[in-house]
Amino acid sequence: MEFLLGALGASGAVCFTNPLEVIKTRFQLQGELKKVGNYKVHYRNFAHAIYVVAKNEGPLALQKGLLPSMGHQVFLNGTRLGIFDLAQKKKWILKSDGNVSLIKSALVGAGAGMLGGFLGSPLGMLKIHLQSFSAQSIAVGHQHNTTSTINGLLTLYRKYGVVHGLWRGATGAMVRIGVASATQLSTISLLNEALIDHGVLTKDQKFLSTLICSMLGGVLMSIVMAPFDLVSTRLYNQAVDARGRGLLYSSYMECMTKTFRQEGIYGLYKGVVPCYLRLGPHVVLSMVFWDRLRQFESNMSNHIKAMQSL
Repeated sequence: MEFLLGALGASGAVCFTNPLEVIKTRFQLQGELKKVGNYKVHYRNFAHAIYVVAKNEGPLALQKGLLPSMGHQVFLNGTRLGIFDLAQKKKWILKSDGNVSLIKSALVGAGAGMLGGFLGSPLGMLKIHLQSFSAQSIAVGHQHNTTSTINGLLTLYRKYGVVHGLWRGATGAMVRIGVASATQLSTISLLNEALIDHGVLTKDQKFLSTLICSMLGGVLMSIVMAPFDLVSTRLYNQAVDARGRGLLYSSYMECMTKTFRQEGIYGLYKGVVPCYLRLGPHVVLSMVFWDRLRQFESNMSNHIKAMQSL
């Protein structure tokens, strides 16, 4: 049940935030491995990018990759939030005095995130392929010409197999989600505890607490994970040879170092604004949906127990 609630909460959130993900992906691929001034800028800022995509591809293009994105959230956050919820119930993240442990929270969050990132990697890659595929006049990054979820997965498997096809770039996804998950879940747990301990909120104000902690956690999460998110996107989207090996990057570290050498620190933070504009609402919606669903499940469970005792 913990895994199902996490999956439902995140899948509901992505329906609202997927357009922001499309814009973020385009920014991260714009000017790949090129210095500023040496490439055509199709997307000048967040608002301009939305206008350009809608004008050249139609408004529905802002929902490209929605289906694999929802599937990705099922594997990713079903695992990540499910494990963390279980850890909270089992008190694995508490210190001996009963307070939340930052180290334990971060470790559980990172481990759960990396597992979720690995399981959802094929759909995560397909999502990037669909979101980056655009009209030639505004194209950025390699164009994979992927048109549907099922066809994309079958093509990857038939051409490159499991390791170099379906799970290509999984390392980047695992690092990205591990860092993000450790930051988000530990921060939200500690903030929630601090707000209650200092009398800002009471234990009964769960909805407001979840909302505030998610917003603050989203800010920190976007700043910390932006470079890792960019590397993951580029590893997924790069062109490959006949064996499924990347033509631009052979490893996670090569992508990170090449990007820094060619584009500087600015390059690693490309798309940080749409990254937060997407992460902020996504984190808030995911955590609020998750919290509401957990409360509903708890109420139903108590109701069933009460009925059985009659």
